[in-house]
Amino acid sequence: MASNKKYWQSVEELNENSSIVEKLRNNEFVEEIPTDEFLGDKEALSSSSTSRRDFLKYVGFSTAAASLAACEGPVIKSIPYVVQPEVIIPGVADYYATTIADGFDFANILIKTREGRPIKVENNTLAGAKVSANGRVHASVLSLYDSMRLKQPVISGKPASWEAVDTTVKKGLSEAAAGAGSVVVLTGTTASPSTEKLIAEFGAKYPGFKHVVYDAVSSSEALDAFQAVYGERALADYDFGKADVILSVGADFVGDWQGGGYDSGYTQGRIPKNGKMSKHIQIESNMSLTGANADKRIPLTVTEQKYALVKIYNIVTGAAVSVPDVTKPYDQAVVNAANQLKAAGSKGVFVTGLDDVNAQLLAIAINNSLQSAAFNPDGARYVRKGDAKAVAQLVADMKAGTVHTLIMSGVNPVYTYPDSAGFTEALKKVKLSVSFSLKEDETASIATVAAAAPHYLEAWGDVTIAKGHYGITQPTIRPLFNTKQFQDALLSWSGNGQSYYDYLKAFAPTFTTGKTWNQLVHDGVYLNEVPATVSAAPADYGTAATTLASAKKAGGLEMVLYTKTGMGDGQQANNPWLQEFPDPITRVSWDNYVTVAKADADALGLENYNVANGGLNGSYVTIEVNGKKLEKVPVIIQPGQAKGSVGLSLGYGRKAAMKKEMMVGVNAYSLYTNFNAFQVAKLTKENGDDHEFACVQLQKTLMGRGDIVKEATLKDFNEKDVADWNIMPVVSYDHKEVPAASIDLWESFDRTTGHHFNLSIDLNACTGCGACVIACHAENNVPVVGKSEIRRSRDMHWLRIDRYYSHEDTFAGDVNLKNNANGLLESVDTFTAMEDPAENPQVVFQPVMCQHCNHAPCETVCPVAATSHGRQGQNHMAYNRCVGTRYCANNCPYKVRRFNWFLYNKNSEFDYHMNDDLGRMVLNPDVNVRSRGVMEKCSFCIQSTQATILKAKREGRPVAKGEFNDSCACSAACSTGAMVFGDVNEKEDPIVRLKEDDRAYHLLSHIGTQPNVFYHVKVRNT
Repeated sequence: MASNKKYWQSVEELNENSSIVEKLRNNEFVEEIPTDEFLGDKEALSSSSTSRRDFLKYVGFSTAAASLAACEGPVIKSIPYVVQPEVIIPGVADYYATTIADGFDFANILIKTREGRPIKVENNTLAGAKVSANGRVHASVLSLYDSMRLKQPVISGKPASWEAVDTTVKKGLSEAAAGAGSVVVLTGTTASPSTEKLIAEFGAKYPGFKHVVYDAVSSSEALDAFQAVYGERALADYDFGKADVILSVGADFVGDWQGGGYDSGYTQGRIPKNGKMSKHIQIESNMSLTGANADKRIPLTVTEQKYALVKIYNIVTGAAVSVPDVTKPYDQAVVNAANQLKAAGSKGVFVTGLDDVNAQLLAIAINNSLQSAAFNPDGARYVRKGDAKAVAQLVADMKAGTVHTLIMSGVNPVYTYPDSAGFTEALKKVKLSVSFSLKEDETASIATVAAAAPHYLEAWGDVTIAKGHYGITQPTIRPLFNTKQFQDALLSWSGNGQSYYDYLKAFAPTFTTGKTWNQLVHDGVYLNEVPATVSAAPADYGTAATTLASAKKAGGLEMVLYTKTGMGDGQQANNPWLQEFPDPITRVSWDNYVTVAKADADALGLENYNVANGGLNGSYVTIEVNGKKLEKVPVIIQPGQAKGSVGLSLGYGRKAAMKKEMMVGVNAYSLYTNFNAFQVAKLTKENGDDHEFACVQLQKTLMGRGDIVKEATLKDFNEKDVADWNIMPVVSYDHKEVPAASIDLWESFDRTTGHHFNLSIDLNACTGCGACVIACHAENNVPVVGKSEIRRSRDMHWLRIDRYYSHEDTFAGDVNLKNNANGLLESVDTFTAMEDPAENPQVVFQPVMCQHCNHAPCETVCPVAATSHGRQGQNHMAYNRCVGTRYCANNCPYKVRRFNWFLYNKNSEFDYHMNDDLGRMVLNPDVNVRSRGVMEKCSFCIQSTQATILKAKREGRPVAKGEFNDSCACSAACSTGAMVFGDVNEKEDPIVRLKEDDRAYHLLSHIGTQPNVFYHVKVRNT
């Protein structure tokens, strides 16, 4: 029976007219806490016996509560749906399969949307999906919300309507058809069969019509060689997982070489299985991502790479072309590499990145001689189609005045063309120029018509990345601005009233036999097995080898132009995620720079040094190539750079349609003469101020600390006991040596009930590509802080990828050097010397995030219990409880906690995507945007793990095997399988087998933190 008794706390409550009743009922603090009096009175503070810890408790629990009660929070009003769309369930993400094809990056992907907003990129794992998302593809979702986008068409610098654009263009086309000049369509590589068909249909009625394909970063020489041998303008595909020996000359195939996407196959053979793993030998000038992952790296200038290539050709094919020797220390190493490749036979593969048709012909000859299983000309790639000769001829025709109408799409030649001034002059002689562009970039700003193009996430399309692979691009959001697709415009100007969607829908069945349109759009990909029909035509390989062997050494430094992992060709230069992404090799963000070997730097008087606040500074140089000068180029002294060579990345130095903060670096395209990445350069040191770099890692070597990154040779891995190469630390307990991990300071609780999450990181599979870093940014609303803050070591990345060089030639040599040091003075001298890397060091990458320790040092020192441990193994952060003492950061041995120094959201001092309404559309609503003064760190994507659990519960089933792997942003983004996330309490989960592997170890396990992240010993096939 319910009780009607009335309970009261004071007799005053019985008096209904009392003025203090409401105050007692509603106010947590009856009396105002005199914080101002206490904190403002120096005598009271000095005489107080309150401990600092108690004081912080007081501040955390009392003052914060009183302050929050006194402040009125912002009111954000939400408007409910009047008629809710059937396809949207508030709070539940939708995924759309699509394909990115921006002319440089191509990948079959999924797009995560929330309430109609694309917020994140995921990998499409269905059969037929060809390439996984790299860091730039993950960041492309932010470029959708770029506030500098072209929002409507512009004619002669003035906003216009699409009707006016149609009138202007149709008039120009009529004049061209009447004989006033030719019509030319200039595009990047579209890899779109429907678009190519549409362009051909459009141009059929114009005499002398041309479709010219232009790639900012050219693979024209490789295309020419493949076409000469196989009769098709394409590139051979490679499956590095089928190779036991991989030999590369100047090909950064783990990076952007020929469109990239080879890292997944490569790492399949790099993980030791049944005592075997592939062997990778890299010959190159710049220290590349691929070279950093190689077992053996041979640094040579480009000219010497040509000699080395001919030597390899001679040994593998049995030819006898006379060729000079390469630099003495490395000549025998090249011969040994060639012999190993030949011995591997069909299990060997050779690749080269030299921009020389003769080098590319020899690569084909070597692979055919080996009958390489990894070399696949049948499954030709279509991600590079640019023709350097055709582009040069187009510019000549424009200068001659024979081109009346030039329609451009997806290209920005005024920025990327090596002779930008020449192209600009030629463009002015064209009667009508139309540029379809996302932004009013360098080219669109001087074209007659700047046609506002949609982002790929707002558009339809199709893409054939490789023969037999067909992908669909579908819109994931309605167009944000008044834009029109290039294909729709062509249809309209052709007099075809059909929309491109209808055109595409009618075209797709020619590629997708047996699959409905709806199923194709749902899957995003279609795979059609291609029979092996390609045969090699005879080619004059002997002449190609002789030509390469006769190459003359340069009189100056040999420069190699390359693309950085973060920036690529520069079309996303206004993307703050990519600008702040630290380069995997140099660990520098917000810049490009010339990389120089230590010996060459010393000869030129160039230096890098650290200043008092820890920032990195460096000299400036002027670079002169073929009479062109590039001034004020900063210098990075790069370990592993071949003596006599320098490197410089493309994609920087943009000015048009860019936020001021993103206008960084120098435009290296001006030195990209004849689309050749190899140039002879002269460097001159500039006097005056030095350059200030934003470098996130100044510690270059491990200094022999073999317990941080554990390594073993394949021989030791196979022949020795695991205790010899995966050494576990021990401590003295009861006068006996016992494993350090077996000793606890605390009583452990039972963790076998429910879920318990672990993350596995295989150092053999991690290439350092950084896709996980950008994916973490997107998933967890990680702020961008800018170059100035990065320089102050205030980066906010929840996940970092440490890169270490060896001081000796190998890391094993470092350990031996450290162990053999005797006495204090010798040890000091040894360790001081070990801070400097070798001239050609070994390299290792190690991703580090919050280790989610079961005995977390951060939890024991937090005075307000803002960080605590969860039952599922995650280390939690209660942001609204944190008062920013930073005790936890000081106590963390892994240094993975980030202090939020400023308010990065809606703050004009940090004018990035979080400072405008459009940019904030990318934010994940499942993760709060942190205010200033709190600690941030990896959460194991707790919002996603809980969503996975709830989804399974709602469907009345247990979580599927391996389903948790896609819950964590980093593991879901990792295309190489280096990161695997899962539940160790689920016996069928792959994480269980990985944790029990002999190679598994914990970082700094001797300190007893018991992390829930574990690593696998790196094994080298040396």
